[in-house]
Amino acid sequence: MPAPHPKEFRDDVVAVARRGEAPLSQVAKDFGISESCLRNWLKSADVEEGARPGTTRQESDELRELKRRNRLLEQENEVLRRAAAYLSQANLKLGQSPN
Repeated sequence: MPAPHPKEFRDDVVAVARRGEAPLSQVAKDFGISESCLRNWLKSADVEEGARPGTTRQESDELRELKRRNRLLEQENEVLRRAAAYLSQANLKLGQSPN
């Protein structure tokens, strides 16, 4: 897989393509990328700008972070639940009088 192009480069290519002075195929060729890559960049730019429905990069990053945090909290909750069960059992054993 080729290395990703810097954001500034992608933004510049999208700006040139949006001017409409040349067909997308020519813009892609001039910048050394495939036409499908350029179309993907245009779609992503439209989503980021709110011109097209979809999930923005910021929303994706936030969702990924929230899922990570949720997993951590679920693990912590499980540890606490098990500790409470263990301590409850220990207290029951201590509270019993020998017969």
